[in-house]
Amino acid sequence: MAIGATKMVLGLLTFVTVGMLIGALFQLAFIRHLEESSESGFPLYRRKVHESQERYLYLPTGFLPWERDEDARMLRIGFVKPEIISWSPRIIVFHNFLSPEECDYLIAIARPRLRVSTVVDTKTGKGIKSDVRTSSGMFLNHEEKKYPMIQAIEKRISVYSQVPAENGELMQILRYEKGEFYKPHHDYFSDEFNIKRGQRIATMLMYLSDDLQGGETNFPLAGDMECSCGGKMVKGVCVKPKKGDAILFWSMGLDGSVDPKSIHGGCEVSGGVKWSATKWMRERIA
Repeated sequence: MAIGATKMVLGLLTFVTVGMLIGALFQLAFIRHLEESSESGFPLYRRKVHESQERYLYLPTGFLPWERDEDARMLRIGFVKPEIISWSPRIIVFHNFLSPEECDYLIAIARPRLRVSTVVDTKTGKGIKSDVRTSSGMFLNHEEKKYPMIQAIEKRISVYSQVPAENGELMQILRYEKGEFYKPHHDYFSDEFNIKRGQRIATMLMYLSDDLQGGETNFPLAGDMECSCGGKMVKGVCVKPKKGDAILFWSMGLDGSVDPKSIHGGCEVSGGVKWSATKWMRERIA
């Protein structure tokens, strides 16, 4: 009897062990599939961008538990990877924040309407031309803001920044060609006209291209290290443009006062063309 019971126990243990091994192999195979999908990109499906347009928008889909969840796709769950760059000033890089199709779409909208960029006049609050900023740019209009792809990006910015979408200004798209730059500056306002309308509290800067040399975003007061800025070594942190990545940084401290350490600049482009999109967010409805 004892021998029979022992054999039965050993048999059950063997059965359970084999089952666990098989389950572990299936789990590893599933995880590997997700990793390969993330590296190579998922299959795509088409959806009409706007009733008045004859173009189509390609969004990622694939073998994921949340692939049929519209909000999860809109937020690019499983793609966006946050990386904290600095706590003072507060800087976070969101890798893969935009899809390649979204980047190309924003560039296509902007290209025909580019104008010489301006800066905010501290006395009047109006935009003026300045040698501080040598790029070309344009703003999306209120009608374009209603397009499904733009709405998806706007919602993503709002969720990841935790700032209501209605507090955001219209998105600006910029092009920096060889030799162009934006000298270090603050995004928060110092003129009474704009402060009364609501101070800027945060910025989401999105890279739309990476086929270039230079063009980094430099935060000179973020740390004591040195980094390459347009081929020159400077103090602070430099974030290299990578298509689809986005930088979220805060112009205000946790106490609600403006943060001088949030000063930043666009390093000179030494080769190629830099495309970016900027979303400024205010403390109340813009």
